[in-house]
Amino acid sequence: MQQFVDETGQVFTVSTLTGEIKLLLESEFEWVSVRGEVSQPQTSRNGHLYFTLKDSGAQLSCVMWSSLRQQLDSVPGHGDEVVVSGSVQVYPPHGRYQLIARSIRATGLGALQQAFEELKRKLQAEGLFDEDRKRPLPAYPRVIGIVTSATGAAFQDMRNTLEKRYPLCEVQLYHAAVQGAQAAPEIVRGIRHFSDSGEADLLIVGRGGGSLEDLWAFNEEIVARAIAECRIPVISAVGHETDFSISDFAADVRAATPTQAIVVAVPDRNDLLMRVGDLQYTIERRVTDQLQRHKDTVSRFLDNYALHKVKQRIARQAEMLAWQKKQMAGILQQRIMRIRDQNRHLTDAISALTNRYLIQQKSQLGELHYRLLASDPNAPLKKGYTRIHQNGKWVRSGDRFDAKIPFEIEWVDRKTRIS
Repeated sequence: MQQFVDETGQVFTVSTLTGEIKLLLESEFEWVSVRGEVSQPQTSRNGHLYFTLKDSGAQLSCVMWSSLRQQLDSVPGHGDEVVVSGSVQVYPPHGRYQLIARSIRATGLGALQQAFEELKRKLQAEGLFDEDRKRPLPAYPRVIGIVTSATGAAFQDMRNTLEKRYPLCEVQLYHAAVQGAQAAPEIVRGIRHFSDSGEADLLIVGRGGGSLEDLWAFNEEIVARAIAECRIPVISAVGHETDFSISDFAADVRAATPTQAIVVAVPDRNDLLMRVGDLQYTIERRVTDQLQRHKDTVSRFLDNYALHKVKQRIARQAEMLAWQKKQMAGILQQRIMRIRDQNRHLTDAISALTNRYLIQQKSQLGELHYRLLASDPNAPLKKGYTRIHQNGKWVRSGDRFDAKIPFEIEWVDRKTRIS
């Protein structure tokens, strides 16, 4: 093997140089953390995780042994931004170096995606996304509640679509921030407002498109639980068609866009008009057919001999009924006359009995009055007699009168005390 000598005369073999590089790198980078984007992650049969960590200027081969990979909550996916910590190792047979990963931590969009997946798994395990919890939407809602930003294009699009599609429905907006730190609490307050007030038949929660960070309020746990607890059906309409949020899974229905939420929520008036027209035509045709069938049936009956016999019998029965009615009227008139005569006799008898009774009562009353006057205790006083009272008692005999104590003399009109 030909050897090349540098200016100092020192010559390295490949193994020697590689060994020196290995010693230098592994001692210098015994523990290092590197940020980059995951590319082409693969898990081998024995469970080792191989991937490339790259940025705009370079690539770094990485491996995480199976014992450490099994401890990961989730394996990073292609395109995830992560921070990998570990040691640099040189592999002499291939003359390359790689990072032996001991921990992988998501960052940036990768951290958000990881948080998204963790919350999704948690709520799914609780049954929050179960299909048997989903409620059907009302076929013809009278009022739709919307929780979104009043200044966003999404609300204007929804209102314009509703006006064109089903103007009979009323919209009530609860303004809420749809991104930022205060967005999730305000969205929750809006959901609870419509849930508690009963003002709407249906609720739409959402916003227009944006980055994952912009849409993150709809991935908050408090928003998902508020949607699940809402007393009226909820449509989640967040971002664009390819965007999925936690609120989409918690809601009764997921709409690809806010405009699509209106299409899902209400029928198209043109379809309704066509349906009404079809129903009107169907009803008119059925009524016309039934009338014609009844006319045909009546015509057949009118031409039937048996029907003529029935008509004759009905006519005879009507004549008999009229004669019986006349007879009954005469009998009833006679009975009324007899009852009137009986009533008149009874009235005269009652009047005579009443007069006799009154005369008897008047005679008895006169006799009682005479007896009452005769038994008047003051009658002797009225004739000039007097009474003598001692100690508040009427002295009826002389042997009861005591001349030594005061007494009263009672005339008809006054009393005089004698001491």
